[in-house]
Amino acid sequence: MVKAFFSSRYNIELPPGHPFPMHKYLALKNLLLEHSIIDACLVADPGAADRETILTVHTAEYYDKMEKGNLSNREQRSLGFPWSPKLFERSMAAVAGTIKATREALNSGLGINLAGGTHHAFPDRGTGYCVFNDIAIACRALTAQVAKILIVDLDAHQGDGTNFILGREENVYTFSAHVGANFPREKFPGTVDIAFERYVKGEIYLKRVKESLEFAIDSFQPELAIFIAGVDVHVDDRFGQMALSTEDVLERDRFTIGLMHREQIPLAIVLGGGYNKVPEMTVALHLATVKTAMEIY
Repeated sequence: MVKAFFSSRYNIELPPGHPFPMHKYLALKNLLLEHSIIDACLVADPGAADRETILTVHTAEYYDKMEKGNLSNREQRSLGFPWSPKLFERSMAAVAGTIKATREALNSGLGINLAGGTHHAFPDRGTGYCVFNDIAIACRALTAQVAKILIVDLDAHQGDGTNFILGREENVYTFSAHVGANFPREKFPGTVDIAFERYVKGEIYLKRVKESLEFAIDSFQPELAIFIAGVDVHVDDRFGQMALSTEDVLERDRFTIGLMHREQIPLAIVLGGGYNKVPEMTVALHLATVKTAMEIY
């Protein structure tokens, strides 16, 4: 039995001063093992997705650009990363991690990818630090196996790419709670979109999310849930523009994970965003999410 998926390819070098906290993946894995939150035998390398799997969502032209490094400067700016062979390899591994996490959830109740949640990627392009849309690809991979999939996107930013790709698919329910006046500028409708004001307080956020998520479960009756547990909702995040305290984020996770467990819904967790002013806090918040999941499941 494997509970979590991690690849050494998740961490790549970025230019000095780059705002994306690429270090967090390895740091999180090391702390999980150091604090015995998860045993080493329960962490596996997911391998890498193949071209055919990526093309269930993305265009061949975009895939080939990413593989061969033919992105224009403008496309790289939109993506947020400079292209490198390791960026491509990292992205293929992260997709595999999310697919494996969903399958582990179906097998044992819980699966965790110690990366993933790249919900801004569109079929023909990457944006907002998202190369390939691992969530949409995982859903497509499970089409023959799972009739109803609930995506619980609690990253501070709307998953515009995921909504664009899956928004009209009857077997997928997309639930998003995000800041309305924040990136991405253009939003695409999902099943439920809760758009909060900037710097929403935890009390208001939690009340609305709890009520709406319980309704989603009751009305949709999912056979699998994918939780994008972004920690950019924290008050000290540089980009999230929410005002949840550390305890608020923990309560969000306890509620969401606990609800899935109570309703006996297999749960896959991916990390999503996190850009705290204190880098160690980003890792600590992700650590708390995984710890909560391991305690409940």
